[in-house]
Amino acid sequence: MRRSLHVKLTLIMMLLILSLMTVVGSFLINSVMGFYIDDFYSQIATAFGQENVDFVRALQTPTEGETDGAAMIDQVLEAYSGSLGVDSRNRNYYVLDGVTAAYLAGSLPQAPEHGVVITPNIEAALLGETGDQSDSTADYMDAAIPITRGEARYIVYILDNRQTVRSLTADLFTLIGEALVLGLVISLLLSTLLSKTLTTPIERLTDGLKEVADGNFSKKIEVTSRDEIGLLTESFNTMAQQLQDTIAAVENERNKLDTLFLHMADGVVAFDRSGCVIHFNPAAQELLSRTIHMGDRYNQLFGDLFTLSEAAAVDGYLSAERTVGNRTLDLRLAPYDRANQGGVLVLIHDVTEQRKAEEMRKDFVANVSHELRTPLTNIRSYAETLVDGAADMPPEMTQNFLSVILGESDRMTHIVQDLLTLSRFDSGKSGLNLTRFPFGQAIRDTYQAVLLDAQKHDHTISLRLPPALPEILADRERIVQVMMNIVSNSIKYTPNGGAIMISAGASGKWVWMEVDDNGIGIPQEDRGRIFERFYRVDKARSRQSGGTGLGLSIAKEIVDSHQGRLFLVDKDAPGLTIRLELQVDGPQEDHRHDG
Repeated sequence: MRRSLHVKLTLIMMLLILSLMTVVGSFLINSVMGFYIDDFYSQIATAFGQENVDFVRALQTPTEGETDGAAMIDQVLEAYSGSLGVDSRNRNYYVLDGVTAAYLAGSLPQAPEHGVVITPNIEAALLGETGDQSDSTADYMDAAIPITRGEARYIVYILDNRQTVRSLTADLFTLIGEALVLGLVISLLLSTLLSKTLTTPIERLTDGLKEVADGNFSKKIEVTSRDEIGLLTESFNTMAQQLQDTIAAVENERNKLDTLFLHMADGVVAFDRSGCVIHFNPAAQELLSRTIHMGDRYNQLFGDLFTLSEAAAVDGYLSAERTVGNRTLDLRLAPYDRANQGGVLVLIHDVTEQRKAEEMRKDFVANVSHELRTPLTNIRSYAETLVDGAADMPPEMTQNFLSVILGESDRMTHIVQDLLTLSRFDSGKSGLNLTRFPFGQAIRDTYQAVLLDAQKHDHTISLRLPPALPEILADRERIVQVMMNIVSNSIKYTPNGGAIMISAGASGKWVWMEVDDNGIGIPQEDRGRIFERFYRVDKARSRQSGGTGLGLSIAKEIVDSHQGRLFLVDKDAPGLTIRLELQVDGPQEDHRHDG
């Protein structure tokens, strides 16, 4: 009898623990599912609510000349994808036709093979209502928001496959199973106690567990004893706290990593230990100029650099460069999670501009050295000649040598002054003294200043201006410097007896000046270098005339500081046409000189 009662108590306790864990597990799983469903629709409601009016306005307001509203909506949704929780894996957005629900655009690289499944929420959106009703039995969460953009109707459809919920539910099943085993073991020990001593603690535990199952993870069940029931209570308190911390941490980390991964400028591609792609971001596809798919092999993408085994075995990282189109890419390959036999991570960084800057810096130093060395060599040669033979040298030759030395010194001074001018522009310390002055009068002054030089070269220089040109807001001294430079270049590089035409005009808020000549011109392959520092069309002619190769570079910097344009105009006839364009009202930012 006593033995039978003991067995019964044991069975009752075991059944009680089993029942409690089943109830708790059900409540926990339902609560977690409800939490994610509520969080999903709360996120959607917030994104499309009154507090996010800029986002909604961007979706509803068509741009001027818009031809593809779906594409514009897609751009807006892509910019706000982080707020919507879109990760292109578990959660995606679609832009649907507001009448037919046909797929127009979306976060996926390509349209669904069989189109978008019409759900009750989409049907509601087709009727002009927001579709935000959840179905706990479905294996997805969705929301459909009707958008009227101009006269066109669209539907913004957000679809979540609940993969995150399913993964967490599996973890909960494991956690609950472990807790169940622990509860059954404890029940065997508690079965030897009197039922009366068990009733009250169990009831208290049951009440507390219901609150936890309802989603109140912060609820603490009071521990009234240090026996098995007390241990069980502490276990559930710990489990609830760990569950709360785990859910918050997982959600926070997932959001941070997704945002960082999607929007970082550098490309990232991750491979598992078998060499299959498991992660990649949009930047990687852009930099590599190819489409990457989940499951692509390492050898397809980076097998030409290092083998997978080499990259996985390195202590640190491997570095290599690759040229893709006109880009230079720095690639770094490093293993991750060696303890668990992880794969290889590839970081892709665009170093195109860095390499160009290095080459330009080398060329600049070489050009400066050459330009300064030439006059210094001439000065030294003539000075040594004067020192060695000054007593026997005729006064006329001495005067000629001194003139050469003075001319070379002036040339060095001009080079240094031009370099200092460019340095001020590079450092942003070259302020503009903005004033109002007649644009046409500045051109006439330039014409008068170069007229004598043109006549020396037997050039025909003509001026063609409209009756009236507006006053402009600019730094007159700097603008006249630009005009003088481009006209002087035409005179220098036009053979004697050539023709030069200076013309000007106004169009809207802009004024322009063109200088056209029939000189030597510039080869097509060198046209992109016309504004480079130390660039010369004809090096012999430029040095003979005292040019440094910096004039047009300085002119371009001055025009850029005025937010204007200086460029070559294509022409069929021989020669060159260069055009200067300036805003009548000056640069938009305040560039006034303080001093």
